[in-house]
Amino acid sequence: MRLSDFRYHVPDELIAQTPTRPRDASRLMCVRRGSGEITHHLFRDLPDLLDSRYTLVLNNSRVIKARLLARRSDGATVDIYLLKDLGGGVWSCVGNEQAAPKVSEAVTFQDSAMHGAVVAHRDDGSFELRLSAPDGVAVELERVGRVPLPPYVKDRSGEDRYQTVYARIDGSVAAPTAGLHFTPAVLARLEQKGIRREEITLHVGYGTFAPVRTEDIAAHEMPTEAYALAPEAALRLNADRQDGRKILAVGTTATRTLESRVDDHGALRSGSGETRLFIHPPYRFRCVDALLTNFHMPALTPVMLVAALAGYELTMRAYQIAVQERYRFYSFGDSMLVL
Repeated sequence: MRLSDFRYHVPDELIAQTPTRPRDASRLMCVRRGSGEITHHLFRDLPDLLDSRYTLVLNNSRVIKARLLARRSDGATVDIYLLKDLGGGVWSCVGNEQAAPKVSEAVTFQDSAMHGAVVAHRDDGSFELRLSAPDGVAVELERVGRVPLPPYVKDRSGEDRYQTVYARIDGSVAAPTAGLHFTPAVLARLEQKGIRREEITLHVGYGTFAPVRTEDIAAHEMPTEAYALAPEAALRLNADRQDGRKILAVGTTATRTLESRVDDHGALRSGSGETRLFIHPPYRFRCVDALLTNFHMPALTPVMLVAALAGYELTMRAYQIAVQERYRFYSFGDSMLVL
């Protein structure tokens, strides 16, 4: 398929700037692949749309405070977003394009003893930054870093909501946003209905949101993102599948983790590593049966993943209806359930 196939218009006013409060009051569109039926609900209705045959798989990665206010050696200030820990104190980063630090330039950080130096610039506009701090970089990030809300979000009042209620493993630089709608009450109702849930980990990085720059989408290369699937979780999920249960992935990140760990015989293999799996039509799913996801912006890889599962025509029709019905898009937006 072509990149132009995934271009559609989303009015600016539909790009959510603040989260819905409470979380489960966001809207939920249900898309049924078998019939093509599209219905409209609130997220708190999710337990009513599922039955005990489903197992939910949640991404338990926790967003770190990856936004830093930095000062260049010439005194200019620059917002730096940490994208990926490359090891040895070096991070892949992006910043204000016009004010990005130069190679070998030292930077300091507001109200912090941490300092950094630019190691290299990359062709995609990112750069590598070596950080050091007396008490350790992780400690200093937690102290002076800020929640890395997407750059298009101008209202910072939603920082307290840019984390799922079940997040527990530090490592993401952006939230696995499909899970932002869950509340303890919704999770409890799902459990009462006999709907099991498992956790996996994929640390959301730049790969999830990297722009596709090739018209032939198959030529796009995803940046790597780190994942982990525990042995106990893999065993239980394999047992669920043998028992005929359906795997509902919460988010494109959970989907990519599961599909990265399933073998040619359909069995999940535990392990950790990095994935650059890019799911797009006509991908054949080997593990995931259903998907819960947000509404994505045009020409990005998450909407291509949705189209691979729901089918291109049905996905585009659902998105047209979402715009007509004034659903909210992107990280703080509404939700879509593909069954």
